Amino acid sequence: MIKSRGQGDAVSVTFTLPDAVGASRAAVCGEWNAWSPERDVMGRVPGGFWLTIELPAGRAYRFRYLLDGYRWENDWDADRYEPNDYGSDDSVVDLTTVEDPAPLPRIEPVVPSTDGGPNVTNVEREAKLVAPQDLELPSMEGLVPEARAFRLPVVLLDATYFDTSDLRLARSGITLRHRDGETGPPWTVKLPEEGQGSDLIRREISFDGPADHVPDRAADLVLASTRTEALQPVARLTTTRRPIHIRDEGGRLLVEVVDDSVSVSHQLQPASQFREVEVELHASGGHGHRALDAAVSRLVEAGCSAESPIPKLVRALGEAATRPPDVVVPTFAGDATVVDLVRHATARSVAQILHHDPGVRLGDDPEDVHKLRVAARRLRSDLHSFKLLLDPEQVDPIRAELRWLGGVVGAVRDTDVLSARLTDNIAALSTVDERGAKGIMDLLEEEAAGARIAMMGALRDIRYLRLLDTLVDLAAAPPFVPTRKLTTRRSRKIAVKVVEKPWRRVVHAVHGLGEDPADAQLHEVRILAKRSRYAAEAAAPLLGPHAARFASAMAELQTVLGDHQDTVVAELWLQGSLAANPEGSEAVRQLIALEQSQRVALRAEWRSVWRKASSKKLRSF
Repeated sequence: MIKSRGQGDAVSVTFTLPDAVGASRAAVCGEWNAWSPERDVMGRVPGGFWLTIELPAGRAYRFRYLLDGYRWENDWDADRYEPNDYGSDDSVVDLTTVEDPAPLPRIEPVVPSTDGGPNVTNVEREAKLVAPQDLELPSMEGLVPEARAFRLPVVLLDATYFDTSDLRLARSGITLRHRDGETGPPWTVKLPEEGQGSDLIRREISFDGPADHVPDRAADLVLASTRTEALQPVARLTTTRRPIHIRDEGGRLLVEVVDDSVSVSHQLQPASQFREVEVELHASGGHGHRALDAAVSRLVEAGCSAESPIPKLVRALGEAATRPPDVVVPTFAGDATVVDLVRHATARSVAQILHHDPGVRLGDDPEDVHKLRVAARRLRSDLHSFKLLLDPEQVDPIRAELRWLGGVVGAVRDTDVLSARLTDNIAALSTVDERGAKGIMDLLEEEAAGARIAMMGALRDIRYLRLLDTLVDLAAAPPFVPTRKLTTRRSRKIAVKVVEKPWRRVVHAVHGLGEDPADAQLHEVRILAKRSRYAAEAAAPLLGPHAARFASAMAELQTVLGDHQDTVVAELWLQGSLAANPEGSEAVRQLIALEQSQRVALRAEWRSVWRKASSKKLRSF
């Protein structure tokens, strides 16, 4: 958490969660909002979730994160933790005494690349407002103390947007365009992040290239959405832009307000015009956010409407672009059955694969690789867990292809994990053979590059694109076998069996261990614990919080045994590296000794985690 003084007696508190929590939606629930799961929903940003709110100073507040509407998580950077009435702990943010932190870094644009490759700019956070054609734009002076408004010259922009014939990109919130009239690379791909209210948060990636050909890397970036469909021009937007910069007393750009008059031409409907005002955040920290909020409030008072934020292209294309995306994750009703569980679990994992595919291709955040592999593995596990309800002739080939996908992506993830582990361990050594350590990391980097080349080849192969088409169809209509009517009561019984079966396998495996189990045996327990966790998480929407808590306990067991397996993998890799890097023998010896000591500690820890996870109270569902 980051805390800083707001206005008056309020304190700005920024809550963050990493992507590693494995959720598609997150909310901050606490004493200030009566533990509401709807009031303080976190926004999506690269690497996780983010939300800044203002709270009255002078007291402490209990809170927790609610993930995907049913799973609770603490903030591991909380000021302290206090027991609750449910047998766990609440996080606490203490605002009795607050000191202003060091200023957050300024958001600066990235210098455009000159090699034709992608150039990732900052995450774009902006509020979009619909403006009447006769709107008289209000003054933007005095939005926040000491800030000034500066009008810039009018800009004429000419943009051509590309999509498939069925508007797969637009329906998914993705835009691909070529635009003249401004500095920087003319091609832009915008990928959606989650926003709030009138906020639209998107990630912009820019490319150089001629106007008559979509750059290969831009087309590759949206390939999971287009798949086997061709890209074509779908609309041309001509914009007259009147920009205003809001700067603080030091000249720093806080927000940019742009008044856009847009003319649209495309084949789907007659030419049209509309006007909108955008307020884009340029400075992080409370001052920039307050300027954005103040600008939006002033514009609404002047006659603008802060509707659900949509890109210009969607507004231009009309109803066809507002239809649902290829994959829609269904919500649960009060009379949900196990069939609804299958639909939800399937669509959730397919949506995650499609969402993280562009990040995997960009390669700038290892979490995208991790998340895509997890989604593939989770879907494969869920299809197995619900196999009694599904047609095996259709599901088994999909599971085989998901195993292939998990393998090619997993090779990259494994090198990411190993690289981070060895980097930390090298830094932890009091003395180390620096030349030998560098040779180790150079060798791993070469191996990682090879794994990435193989993965990218697979992601561009027709085999993967056909798998994605199949997964989209699967999410829309899982191949259920005929069965008698599924009442809520019978569905709960089936869901309990779905969780119990993999759990019994974990118990059997643990009971079969001796006093000093082999590394391979502990690895097998980890795999079974992961399957048990996935089954519990899939069934939790029907079985309730008890199943979610059981899944969390399985996740803890999976984590400690996963850390144990990481030491095994690292030691084996280090031993194998000596053939190619004999000069690194001393560094290898030191690192192996460190891995072995960590493994001893983890072997002592896992049984206590198991005792907690095997408590009957956790399985009261």
